[in-house]
Amino acid sequence: MRNFIVTGTDTEAGKTYVSCLIVKALRERGVNAAGFKPVACGDRQDARLLREAGPEGLTLDELNPVFLKTATCPYVAAKLENTQVDEDAIRRAYEALAATHDCVLVEGVGGWEVPIAAGRRFSDMAADFHLPILLVIGNKLGAINHALLTLDAIKARGLECLGIIFNNVKDEWDTACVTNRSMIEEFSDVPVLGELIHGQDSLDVDALMDRLG
Repeated sequence: MRNFIVTGTDTEAGKTYVSCLIVKALRERGVNAAGFKPVACGDRQDARLLREAGPEGLTLDELNPVFLKTATCPYVAAKLENTQVDEDAIRRAYEALAATHDCVLVEGVGGWEVPIAAGRRFSDMAADFHLPILLVIGNKLGAINHALLTLDAIKARGLECLGIIFNNVKDEWDTACVTNRSMIEEFSDVPVLGELIHGQDSLDVDALMDRLG
């Protein structure tokens, strides 16, 4: 099974929530899957949740090789902390996980174009990994624009988009929440692989596994 990257339409789209459900579901199906958080800013909660969802015995540093204490984009956080995002360390940590697991889910930081270093965005890192992309859409007003821009940017990089997971970020649905999915399906050729109601604690990964196989 191929490794893949999870990115989102923005920082609150639910990447970690969806990533953890995917790792758990894959492991329940006998896939030795692990989550990987290359860069975390502000705290390491995302990495902790991925560790809880994955196999026992992995350390936070193995799953999250770059941690910056400032809650902002990685480039700004690194500048404020007088350091830089070590992409060589990220690559080594990823390769170590990939060597011992059937599937590694790489969770992005923020959105697709978040700056990580001078002249470098997360999209540059994703292109270097050259892995297929799964897009998590936070279903709310504005999601159509964010989703289509992100999908176009992924294609512009020459990368494969596996599909879309819709994450309903609130209980109450307005007109935008009801119609966003049909609009994105109409204006995009990327398949919807799942949709989560707010607070859902499991995810059917059959369609995703078909795309990864």
